[in-house]
Amino acid sequence: MSSEYRTGREGEFTYRGHTLDELQDLELDEVAELLPARARRTITRGLGVQQQKLLADAREATEEESANDPLRTHLRDMPVLPEFVGLTFEVYDGSHFERVKVEPEMIGHYLGEFNLTRNSVEHGQAGIGATRSSKFVPLK
Repeated sequence: MSSEYRTGREGEFTYRGHTLDELQDLELDEVAELLPARARRTITRGLGVQQQKLLADAREATEEESANDPLRTHLRDMPVLPEFVGLTFEVYDGSHFERVKVEPEMIGHYLGEFNLTRNSVEHGQAGIGATRSSKFVPLK
């Protein structure tokens, strides 16, 4: 799996001195020691019931080699673990699910960081009921 992810000087992905294959072989507690403080605290305090279920579903999906079927979740606060690399998640943003394909560079971040909840606002022309000053639209 690591042969398709090439970054860094040596040409192979590394996260804090460990290759992707080494990271995937580590236990959850050992991986937590490598993660940033916020993700490490999430894991050391104990994953919630829903987070444990998502982790179990992800492990099952990697064993079945069904990485094409996305896992649907509302858990935006789930840290991206090395076991998730190569899987596709559908993360809920408050109105609909967006696909997020997990790549090695995402390790240590949260799923919600890759699916924004706010859209950019594009204002149009002033409509009915606007004040006189806001109705003025300059010509070209």
